[in-house]
Amino acid sequence: MDVASEKKPVGGGVSSSTSATADDATTEQHSLEIAKSKTSIGERDHLRSTARRLSQKKNKGHNALAPNGTQEDDDESQQHAIERLPSLSLIQSRVDPPQSLAKEILFITVVCAAQFMTQAGLALGIVPLHIIGESLQIQDAGTLSWFAAGYSLTVGTFILIAGRLGDVYGHRLLFLIGFVWFGVWSLLAGFSVWASPIFFICCRALQGVGPALLLPNALAIFGQTYEPGPRKNMVFSVFGANAPSGFVLSGMFTALLSERVWWPWAYWVMGIACFIFAVAGLLFIPKTPAPIFSDGLSAWTRLDLTGSILGVSGLVLINVAWNQGPVVGWTTPYTYTILIIGCAIFAAFVIIELRVAAPLLPRAIFTEETGFVLGCIVAGWSSFGIFTYYGYQLLQILRGESALLSVVQFIPCTIAGAIAAILTGLYLARAGPAIFMLIAMTAFTVGTILLATVPVGQIYWAQTFLAICIMPFGMDMSFPSGTIILSNAMPKEHQGVAASLVMTVVNYSISIGLGLAGTVESHVNRQGTDLLRGYRGAWYLGIGLSGMGMALAFTFVAAGYIRTSRKERSEEVMEDIERDQSVKEKY
Repeated sequence: MDVASEKKPVGGGVSSSTSATADDATTEQHSLEIAKSKTSIGERDHLRSTARRLSQKKNKGHNALAPNGTQEDDDESQQHAIERLPSLSLIQSRVDPPQSLAKEILFITVVCAAQFMTQAGLALGIVPLHIIGESLQIQDAGTLSWFAAGYSLTVGTFILIAGRLGDVYGHRLLFLIGFVWFGVWSLLAGFSVWASPIFFICCRALQGVGPALLLPNALAIFGQTYEPGPRKNMVFSVFGANAPSGFVLSGMFTALLSERVWWPWAYWVMGIACFIFAVAGLLFIPKTPAPIFSDGLSAWTRLDLTGSILGVSGLVLINVAWNQGPVVGWTTPYTYTILIIGCAIFAAFVIIELRVAAPLLPRAIFTEETGFVLGCIVAGWSSFGIFTYYGYQLLQILRGESALLSVVQFIPCTIAGAIAAILTGLYLARAGPAIFMLIAMTAFTVGTILLATVPVGQIYWAQTFLAICIMPFGMDMSFPSGTIILSNAMPKEHQGVAASLVMTVVNYSISIGLGLAGTVESHVNRQGTDLLRGYRGAWYLGIGLSGMGMALAFTFVAAGYIRTSRKERSEEVMEDIERDQSVKEKY
């Protein structure tokens, strides 16, 4: 029924019309408040002014009627304004999904290449670790760990600002820039064979800026394209499944090129592949509309460059201290000095973010649920980094396997990862993210326990095989769960921020975990004479971290059940009260 047609003409019914106007204005003002929370910064001033006009109309009552003397026209004009305001945000940030299945497959493949190539870049520093070390005349384990830690360091720290850049300048543009940057520094890392080890480590660190640009903007593109539901869950799960497959397939080609040809060719091929994916992204990813801002904020304020500089600087210094400590020792003054300065800078970043107009992370994102997700991801993925790095040391150093045979033994994790991703996509909505996160943390813990207790002379098909099959369930259940939770919690114009937060925590946790494990290893390996004891010490740390994540996930699941049972009891009590009242009214 048309509501407008039921309203009486203005005449003798002024009081009832005034009441209707006030109620409508109140409802409209509430709708504007909801819309305001989902709009970008550039729309907020316009929303505030519209809300003020509606408030004035509410106070004026029948004086706020349309010029023709009917309430209907005024209601329609206000309703059109309300509908137009929130839709502006969706127009700026909405990406229409491809119309045909073939185009959608190409679109998903190109965007998922961001995750695939990121893990491929990590494999470039882990699989041929000792081949590159021998070529560059590096034997120290602490320095060798920088081949992987330096890459993960920049991936983790620059992701946060990369998401904001995508929200402001367009996610597709930043996605393409990321692949080009990744390709350039991959080529230069290969050329470092004629330079110094320092140049190679710097190239690895700068190489990680490319994935930092790619990952949050790839996830943001998916978040803008797909509405919450089974299809979005499956797409995010497929994205997560590319992590183990990217690492293993890249590791195989890297080992082959390093052993049979020359290790720089692995980096040169990587660079060429990045340029190919940049062209594919230009062709198959739809253009995203450029955001429109009318708030008068400068680029410095809108990008929160002050907070970005402080945040990145603090995270880098903290990470450098943790990874450099095992190399030079924690008694070296500059190591703990860097750590103290990094903590102080990061504290300043937190204080500034509480006061700026456009913080890197919207304050609304920090809820109990997001805290649970991020806490679990920190614990689980830091143990994953320890599992992977020291797993390869077990195979290559203690068991004497070649780089190629070592990575071949990790092939089962691609199959297990695909199974985990499919199960997550199918059942995440039914079971809930908390259950899946608990399963993921359990997988991280069990996989690390199996590897930490494996005898060196044991056959591969016993504990090593089981650990490699179990560990991907931690990766490919925790990552989709976390990204889906935060993506659904954030409006479409903040998809880059939501994606950045998850990817920052994932990659930074890997790097910090390696730094902590290196510290433990250097203190328990009896000055390098007992390698197995040092590796086990690192794995035991991983068990403690993943166990902490499992305890956190279990606590959250239990709290959820308690809240649900209390809510059900409250609803039952309210139903009983309403039933009693209806009985009393009847008699």
